[in-house]
Amino acid sequence: MTNSYNYRHLYYFWVVAKEGSMSKAAERLDMAIQTISAQVHELEKSLGYLLFKPAGRGIALTESGFAALEIADQIFSIGEKLPEAVRDAALSPKTKIIIGVSDGLPKLITRQLLEPILKHKDVQLIAHEGDFESLLADLALHRLDIILADRPAPNNKNLNVYSEELTRTSMAWFSPKQFVKKSKRNFPECLRELPVLLPTSHSTVRLLIDQWFSKHGITPNIVGEFEDSALLKTFAASGLGVFPAGKLVEKDLKETYGMELLGDCEEIYEYFYAIRSEKKIQHPLVQAIIKQ
Repeated sequence: MTNSYNYRHLYYFWVVAKEGSMSKAAERLDMAIQTISAQVHELEKSLGYLLFKPAGRGIALTESGFAALEIADQIFSIGEKLPEAVRDAALSPKTKIIIGVSDGLPKLITRQLLEPILKHKDVQLIAHEGDFESLLADLALHRLDIILADRPAPNNKNLNVYSEELTRTSMAWFSPKQFVKKSKRNFPECLRELPVLLPTSHSTVRLLIDQWFSKHGITPNIVGEFEDSALLKTFAASGLGVFPAGKLVEKDLKETYGMELLGDCEEIYEYFYAIRSEKKIQHPLVQAIIKQ
């Protein structure tokens, strides 16, 4: 690519591709057709490939043109948000942070991981929950400042992201009060008869729990599986069953949900990670999360 390539050339190409012709692009930009055509040719020259080809009385994108349009769409769709972003930043003194929360992450843990930034004044927190792969894609496109997840990002040289373990917690089993007295067996044998609620396999800890059951020769009485950890705890609080959770949230489970500790399974640990796209952390709130 030569030094003659610049975003002005790319922008003119983008407008032509969107409008479908040089004449319509010239009308939209209030410029001469010859000027638009010359700018597009400069881009083609610098890239070394034709971006348009004759099609009847008009033009059509080449395969290279389609590839260039896909990138240009991302660049200029983001660029169109610049005035609004600058205006909002000028009018609001708050520091904004956009966080992706993996759907496998327990909600009570998420709150604890975000406590360092909630202590700051004038914070605007925007949280998006989604599946892990979609969040990684959004992070790569700089739509997120950070991801909180129960696993690190995969080793992929095409994914320029960085994972850092924030904390870990051993697991335990919790129960509504009525089940603690109901069981005639000690822990963990009581899990053979008590109704059990589990996270679905989207959570990394589920495989470890299944292996723990197998190690102890227990076939659990599973009555429910939930992707959403808050929903699981809500059903547990209504008396549906017992469930595993990190010891890190034991206090919250007792005070908020009225749960009691049934027993520990300390050989199982749940890990929590922060994933970011920048090697040197610039965002002050991201720094606060990492440094906790």
